[in-house]
Amino acid sequence: MAYTINKTDGTVVTTITDGTVDNTTSLQLFGKSYSGFGEGLNENLVKLLENGASTSAPSAPLRGELWFDTSTNQIKVYDGSSFKPTGGAKAQSTAPTSPSAGDLWTDTDVDQLYVYTGSAWQLVGPVYTSGQTLSGWKIETLASAGGNKVVSSMYVGNTRVAILSKETFTPSATQTGFAEIKAGFTLNSTLSAVFQGSTTDSDALGGVAAANYLRSDTADTMSGALTIDNDTGIILGEAQELTISVSSNNVTIAQTSQDKDLKFTVNDGGVTKTPLQLTGADGGVDIAGDVTITGNLTVSGEYENSSSEINIVNDAFLKLNTGNSEADSGIIVETSDTDDARLFYDVSENKWMSGENATYSALIREADAVSDGNANKNTGFLRTTAAGLLTVTNINLSAVGSAITTSDTASVSVPTIGQVATFGNLWGGSAKTVSTSAPTSGDGSNGDFWFVREA
Repeated sequence: MAYTINKTDGTVVTTITDGTVDNTTSLQLFGKSYSGFGEGLNENLVKLLENGASTSAPSAPLRGELWFDTSTNQIKVYDGSSFKPTGGAKAQSTAPTSPSAGDLWTDTDVDQLYVYTGSAWQLVGPVYTSGQTLSGWKIETLASAGGNKVVSSMYVGNTRVAILSKETFTPSATQTGFAEIKAGFTLNSTLSAVFQGSTTDSDALGGVAAANYLRSDTADTMSGALTIDNDTGIILGEAQELTISVSSNNVTIAQTSQDKDLKFTVNDGGVTKTPLQLTGADGGVDIAGDVTITGNLTVSGEYENSSSEINIVNDAFLKLNTGNSEADSGIIVETSDTDDARLFYDVSENKWMSGENATYSALIREADAVSDGNANKNTGFLRTTAAGLLTVTNINLSAVGSAITTSDTASVSVPTIGQVATFGNLWGGSAKTVSTSAPTSGDGSNGDFWFVREA
């Protein structure tokens, strides 16, 4: 009676007649009453043990059948159309030869796993070799007071460089370099690590919003104080014309362009005015407008007012020589004479002096005058008494004019005693001796005086 051989799913593989051997599959299948089946049965068992180990695939495989490919040293399974590697990895120091797509290989030299893509071996992991130690991303769970937190840690050479977290928390267990982990990217503080390179924008610098930093490429405004902790100071202008610097705690404001001015302007009722200008061409100072000085004014050079011939001083007094030892001082008017013309106080004489050409005389004070010049001759300036009486012993006059004539009706010269006496002797325009006789008709002219002395 023939045998019908079925697969696991019930599909008929073959029918074996009595006394025959069937080779429909990779194994020998024996019919009823086949003589000498012992050798074939044992060979079937050996084939099952070695999974048909051979350089060529079984000729009549069934789906699910295993075959050890001795050319690649791989176990392969038949999927109904071809033998496929079972996925078992090769562990060796060199890449396997003649691999099939999907093959796995562990490189025992560096402890890394590769998969064959059909054309090349592709690294599966880890991304670092055993010699490099832990390097790259590692997903970790860190305990905290708020519960366990899943983070992604970046390692380089087995050192955690940074932690990427979705929230801010403080680890319960000590994490070297990470006392607190921020939401986002936190660097290891023990490494003094910083971000290198460039970025298109930043939300904050040093915890300060980016909008609060001054820009160097455009006009900007700041609300705080600007401190430049450097003696070089401030430099302004395209040609660096203005500098403010410090040397030995002394501050210098400089206009560095040759022969150019340094101007100080104000807004006077909407009009820009320049009350102070330092002129570069001559090194002078120009001041426009009123000047108020509350302290002392010391002038070591000359004072000149070329815009007016009269200098007006509102103060009632001008005080000279203040703070110095006693010295002659006063006013000098420039003339062509030696030492010019002067009005000054002579300290040694305790008197006011005046004069020019180095010749000076005292100015008489009221205190120096006397009321009676006759009694106090040569002692001072003569002044009258309250009654208006003026008494003098004599007065000598000089250069008062010529002798008095009858034509001197408009003269205002003061006559001397001699002129008066001479005038008294005149009769008819010439000196006459006073006599007892009357003049004759030939003497004198109409209007003449004649003094007749009695006999």
